[in-house]
Amino acid sequence: MMTKVYPAVVHKEDDGFWLEFPDLPGCHTDGDTLEELMENAEEALGAYLAVKMEYHETVPAASSINEIAVGANDSKTYVVVDVNKYHRDTRAVKKMLSIPAWLAKAAEEEHLSLSKILQEALLDRLNAY
Repeated sequence: MMTKVYPAVVHKEDDGFWLEFPDLPGCHTDGDTLEELMENAEEALGAYLAVKMEYHETVPAASSINEIAVGANDSKTYVVVDVNKYHRDTRAVKKMLSIPAWLAKAAEEEHLSLSKILQEALLDRLNAY
């Protein structure tokens, strides 16, 4: 288990909440309820850190929650995540598949990569971008 803890700022709005991680530029989420917000915050944090690690990018250190200034209507909290839950194994694996001969021939004539097309189709079908 690779547990990470980051401070976050919760902002209340008329129709719900949104949360940002001051140490992680671009990492934020929202929710209609506090429960939904915190579930989304764990997912946002986990995905953000996992992608940084997958691309061997520097992961910023978490600052002390006491160092974070918030507005009068905002609050501070910690978000805890097991990054391994969001880590994707990006190694290529071979899979055997069958397609009609005419389709294989047409793809070959167009110099299409069946592996690339299958990956794109699976990502689209799984909404896994």
